[in-house]
Amino acid sequence: MKTILDTYQLNLTIQRLGFEIIERHPDLEKMVLIGIQPRGVFLSDRIAAHIKSIYPEVQLSYGKLDITFYRDDIRNELHTANKTDIPFSIQQKEVVLIDDVLYKGRTTRAALDALMAFGRPARVELCILIDRRFSRELPIQPDYCGKAIDSNVSQKVTVEWDKEEVILH
Repeated sequence: MKTILDTYQLNLTIQRLGFEIIERHPDLEKMVLIGIQPRGVFLSDRIAAHIKSIYPEVQLSYGKLDITFYRDDIRNELHTANKTDIPFSIQQKEVVLIDDVLYKGRTTRAALDALMAFGRPARVELCILIDRRFSRELPIQPDYCGKAIDSNVSQKVTVEWDKEEVILH
């Protein structure tokens, strides 16, 4: 096991991602943050809280998206869905999808499919805490990246939110 980000580094990375999102979206009212259930929500909660702490007067649109039934790799099994909570329109908004680890790109593809049920955004960007480069099955790249790592197929990246660290197994 190897620690990729410790508590201090993780907190700095979350702040940096929040600042990068703010920098690219000067009008925060045209932007929405959407965390991908379940693990992306831990990161998106923290990024949304960071942005709200900087701009408390702005009404930040923040939602959570369940992709369970849009995945192509688990359709043969019955799964319990998480809750989708998007209480606003994404029509012509700049959407920032947030997830913890980008590996093969399949989760992001499923999130894009699920997102289209809510309207047609002006643009969709991807914010990732850990990018496992060189392992993509689909042509998906992050717009915001906490840390890019090289790992092999036998390794696993685990974000342990209770300990606030990222581990490579």
